[in-house]
Amino acid sequence: MSTIKILRSSTHNALRSSLGWCRHAASRPRYDYDLVVLGGGSAGLACAKEAAGCGARVLCFDYVKPTPVGTKWGIGGTCVNVGCIPKKLMHQASLLGEAVHEAVAYGWNVDDKNIRPDWGKLVRSVQNHIKSVNWVTRVDLRDKKVEYVNSMGSFRDSHTIEYVAMPGAEHRQVTSEYVVVAVGGRPRYPDIPGAVELGITSDDIFSYEREPGRTLVVGAGYVGLECACFLKGLGYEPTVMVRSIVLRGFDRQMSDLLAAMMTERGIPFLGTTIPKAVERQADGRLLVRYRNTTTQMDGSDVFDTVLWAIGRKGLIEDLNLEAAGVKTHDDKIVVDAAEATSVPHIFAVGDIIYGRPELTPVAILSGRLLARRLFAGSTQLMDYADVATTVFTPLEYSCVGMSEETAIELRGADNIEVFHGYYKPTEFFIPQKSVRHCYLKAVAEVSGDQKILGLHYIGPVAGEVIQGFAAALKSGLTVKTLLNTVGIHPTTAEEFTRLSITKRSGRDPTPASCCS
Repeated sequence: MSTIKILRSSTHNALRSSLGWCRHAASRPRYDYDLVVLGGGSAGLACAKEAAGCGARVLCFDYVKPTPVGTKWGIGGTCVNVGCIPKKLMHQASLLGEAVHEAVAYGWNVDDKNIRPDWGKLVRSVQNHIKSVNWVTRVDLRDKKVEYVNSMGSFRDSHTIEYVAMPGAEHRQVTSEYVVVAVGGRPRYPDIPGAVELGITSDDIFSYEREPGRTLVVGAGYVGLECACFLKGLGYEPTVMVRSIVLRGFDRQMSDLLAAMMTERGIPFLGTTIPKAVERQADGRLLVRYRNTTTQMDGSDVFDTVLWAIGRKGLIEDLNLEAAGVKTHDDKIVVDAAEATSVPHIFAVGDIIYGRPELTPVAILSGRLLARRLFAGSTQLMDYADVATTVFTPLEYSCVGMSEETAIELRGADNIEVFHGYYKPTEFFIPQKSVRHCYLKAVAEVSGDQKILGLHYIGPVAGEVIQGFAAALKSGLTVKTLLNTVGIHPTTAEEFTRLSITKRSGRDPTPASCCS
């Protein structure tokens, strides 16, 4: 079936479901609830609150299994508790450490020789903020008339959810016309001796009671790189173990620049290396044995902490999806363009669905749009194309649209023009910070006004810069429009309006002056 037919069918079904719900709501309901949501993270909460706002009777289940080292958290899902929010706070803490040293160059009378962070105080501050968000979330659910049960819900059949209200209690059941699965995922552990017993993940690091010390970060996706960078900024000694390439799935040139920036800042990489075992020594430190898959040489080193960042798995094992007839692929749920599963009245949103971006804003918007289709007569589908994202490293990397490789693969090298340039942030001059890796590029069509297919940027506050350009790109931004836009001077975002050198030309993309 073509994409257009799928979209039309999904939209029609969503509208028919919504109209059916409206008629059904006028009569005595057949089910205990109009909607049951499994999962209290970004996607589930957004969907539940939007549905309740449309007049639906909504129940939300949420339960967090403790990690192997015992870490657990409150409602709000990965983003609030062990993801975006604590990560950004730790990132900010490391940037402030840099800023203290830079302040001296700018004339501030700061004794920067003995400045070091208090890990315990930082963790307490981060956790206090998270707990406040947990509390506000609970209050918000109550105010919006969403019932909340702190328990694991699973399918008894396609309309029935079973749960235990508290440990040791009898199983209870509720029925619902619609069910939305939004349970997200959790970090993976490698299948090697000592991994689970002695290692931690991003589920643990933000509430870790002791200082991480010398840390081996296994994995070079965005989670691994972000953790390594804020640990380095806080004065610890991270090493990144890379199985194959850095930032798989991102633009290769930008990924390599990011790795070079980290290396310049003193973060070593163990390339093409996999862990073989983790053993606790008599002094409490961890001996990690590993193998370089290129040289086939074995090695080992000692660390205070081992942090696994090798990917995430969907939490489907406790849902009893077979009882409902929901189809899966690996550890994710298969959905159509309207987030419907193989069972028409069961939907899935967020990180649990197969083949979609695993990002909080994607989860939130898709959850809201689904609720509107089910209970407010909307036909708007989630647009998963051209979603912007940012890797929060000291020089942030943000992008929207196609990578250079994808554009060439889909359109052909002769039909792609890449505009690029290095630049020098004004605020870097006085403290003499390295500008070696401050770089940006626009991937565009060759013909016509040169529609832009992708924008990529490494530099300060990259997320703030690309967010605005993301809206422009989705609106059909062209090179002609971009270069006809007057920049705000002196900003780094302005550099996108000055992109005049193409890779094809072979000219030097390094600027001579910031003001001409």
